[in-house]
Amino acid sequence: MFRPFLLAIAIALAAPAAATGETVFPDYGEPKAVFDFFFADPRHIDNGLYWVRSFMNPLIEEPYSMAPEFLGIVVVVHGTEIVTLARHNYEKYRDSVERMRYYASLGVKFRVCGLAAGDYGYDADTFHDFVEIVPSAMVEIAHLQQQGYGLVIPQIRDKIFAIEEIR
Repeated sequence: MFRPFLLAIAIALAAPAAATGETVFPDYGEPKAVFDFFFADPRHIDNGLYWVRSFMNPLIEEPYSMAPEFLGIVVVVHGTEIVTLARHNYEKYRDSVERMRYYASLGVKFRVCGLAAGDYGYDADTFHDFVEIVPSAMVEIAHLQQQGYGLVIPQIRDKIFAIEEIR
């Protein structure tokens, strides 16, 4: 009865200590990224903007200290979240719009698909002043990729656990 217990203790004591992780800082150049926003729910714009923030913040903080205006970041909007950029919906999406306006002040470009805008009955006068309309989201994304922009497609999932619950 004690033998299995003693054997387990002997194995545990003989095992090497577990190695710890290491923080590394790759030599990132000034990146260029195009974010493809095509969400099923307009409220998911906030999750998509979190992806933009998660891309920007590590690069503008130490040790990189890149100037945000030199990060090539373009957000192409062509899903239901297009309604968040319509001026007549400002009060409903105020927090999201102000986050986008702030990112735009840092150099992030927000482009709306002209085809999607047409589907919603929107024209250039519909949108806030930081929004540019391009003919097609698909053409714009392909064009930016040809210019060296990496494609980022935010994955929006329902969070069912709080971090504290699963940590």
